[in-house]
Amino acid sequence: MADRSDIAISLRGLGRDYGDRAALAGVDLELPRGASLAVLGPNGSGKSTLLRVLATLLRPSRGEVEVLGRGLPGESWKLRGEIGYLGHEPLLYEDLTGRENLRFQARLYGIDDDEAAARIESDLDLLGMRRRGDYRVSDYSAGMKQRIAICRAVLHRPALLLLDEPDSNLDPEGREAARALIGGPEELAWATGRPVTRVAVSHEPEKARAEADRVLELRIGAAA
Repeated sequence: MADRSDIAISLRGLGRDYGDRAALAGVDLELPRGASLAVLGPNGSGKSTLLRVLATLLRPSRGEVEVLGRGLPGESWKLRGEIGYLGHEPLLYEDLTGRENLRFQARLYGIDDDEAAARIESDLDLLGMRRRGDYRVSDYSAGMKQRIAICRAVLHRPALLLLDEPDSNLDPEGREAARALIGGPEELAWATGRPVTRVAVSHEPEKARAEADRVLELRIGAAA
């Protein structure tokens, strides 16, 4: 058995209900730190629910959940600075510019102003948004919002990246640019040699399998 310090995610009998409906049931998984996991399954199989549980945004209904050595939900508060979450919504303030959103995010994580400025400019440049960083988010296209949301998700340099269909709204150029920030661990421009674990929901099974170390397939109400 692997040393527990090498395990990024451990799930034993994870279940999550919405009223009388089981969104997840009996999900078991052990994922080593630094590994990449693809989560596949039909609509309604609980893929987004799983990510939200791992992101500490939803409480499990039953089972045991451990993320980066912390038990959920009891130790959720110790984890939030270590998790980067990219969901279906960009989670940006529409009346602020892209840069202002990222500066606000940096303050929430207690990142030094000079360090934050360097990260923001570097990440905006990688995503092709440096010149548009001072536009209000309300004026952005869906693809531009997604690019800023990607910058937001990695600004604090998390140990665990949770990505729910990260290619949504991105054109081929945007998808390629995003790889430096949310691609496989060996591609992350900001990882600085430390292991970054990546969990990505995808509706492209062939691509996801090719890019992941492990695959978790969910079916309606359970793990496959």
